[in-house]
Amino acid sequence: MDDGSWHGILCKGFDGGEVMAGITERLDAMEAEIRKPRFRESTGMANEVNYWVFDYPPEKELEVRERIEYMKKKNQKGVDGFELVVFDLYDMVMDYLEGKNFVNSYMRYEKRRGFNYIVRAVTTSMKVNEDDSIIVQKIVEQTPENAIVFLTGVGKCYPMLRSHKILNTLHQHGLRKTPVVLFFPGTYNEQELILFNEIKDDNYYRAFKLVK
Repeated sequence: MDDGSWHGILCKGFDGGEVMAGITERLDAMEAEIRKPRFRESTGMANEVNYWVFDYPPEKELEVRERIEYMKKKNQKGVDGFELVVFDLYDMVMDYLEGKNFVNSYMRYEKRRGFNYIVRAVTTSMKVNEDDSIIVQKIVEQTPENAIVFLTGVGKCYPMLRSHKILNTLHQHGLRKTPVVLFFPGTYNEQELILFNEIKDDNYYRAFKLVK
């Protein structure tokens, strides 16, 4: 696969047809792909943005987390030629709430006014749906030159954060040249994101599927 494009990894089934590879093979393929120098070029296929989605079965969450942690530790040795920066979106939300001393008050409000009230309050406070989203600002500020960005924690953030909105805002008002990989527990078919294989997000077709 040295033709400058990435077509995913597929295996042959018992009937001779193609089937999706297991999670270990797909994680191996993802790791190999991001280490290629061309992956860090400012544009992807057909001069599109260098944004990618690695989707995976939700029940494989722990395996994916372990691989990302392993890759981050290995990258700290400084031999990859790039810095791997991992942003757990859920941790970013909690850090913000704790920094504002909002956690306890939100817990009280949830008991009195319900979970949907908390979701609206958090998204408003963090400007999640605005161009100056606090999450996006922090990602941009904390991303160095010559980096690859991993976004994780999508499932833990639902419904406060929506994947397509984070990616759109990040591209429009943040990172344009830095490769970004969203780790998505569900399905992405380069047209729509389906969280947990059950909850359909808004249509999103700007990113490429990293491993098929």
